[in-house]
Amino acid sequence: MSDALTLPAETRERAGKGASRALRREGRIPAVIYGGNEEPLTIHVEEKELVKQLGTGHFMNSIVQVELDGKKVRSIPKDVALHPVTDRPLHADFLRLSKDSKIEVQIPVVFINEEASPGLKKGGVLNVVRHELDLVCKSESIPDEIEIDVTGKEVGDSIHISEVKLPEGSESAITDRDFTIATLVAPSALKKSEEEETEGEEIAADEVEATAQKSDDEGGDSE
Repeated sequence: MSDALTLPAETRERAGKGASRALRREGRIPAVIYGGNEEPLTIHVEEKELVKQLGTGHFMNSIVQVELDGKKVRSIPKDVALHPVTDRPLHADFLRLSKDSKIEVQIPVVFINEEASPGLKKGGVLNVVRHELDLVCKSESIPDEIEIDVTGKEVGDSIHISEVKLPEGSESAITDRDFTIATLVAPSALKKSEEEETEGEEIAADEVEATAQKSDDEGGDSE
């Protein structure tokens, strides 16, 4: 799991669109901390600091210690609303965590041992269907990524969630089906070559048939 991040915050006295717009003009982003059988906390954080932490690439899967009035609230980001044009943060939601709580998170997948895949060595291509897995994890043991071993995989093989060894304390949030994560497919160049070969065989067959028909016609004229 990524190291816990720290995000300074201040209590937000006023709610509503007008108050939120005023905060954004001052370089602050309105936010809320909810969950944990406690009342929601309306807060605001510094925009520059939030943008910096978003830029780490693992903010949404990290434990965030929100510093508020000299105390730290252990949480995980659940949503950061962005401006549709500028991508500037507009609002953030944090879920309060207890020590033994379980949460649903999206964890990126990485593929290992590609050099040990006969299909990839032949020029096959790994077609990734899911770049992230929806997992239910203990809040104190959220993995940074899930490694998937492609050793021995041939062109035409598929990788399903049932084949993946998940870290202890983690399980798939999708339990009603054995979904596909990736497939090993033939490269487009190989497919094109096969199509051209088939097309060439069809043209050759047509030419042979036409030649045979012409010979039959000429033979009929000579009679």
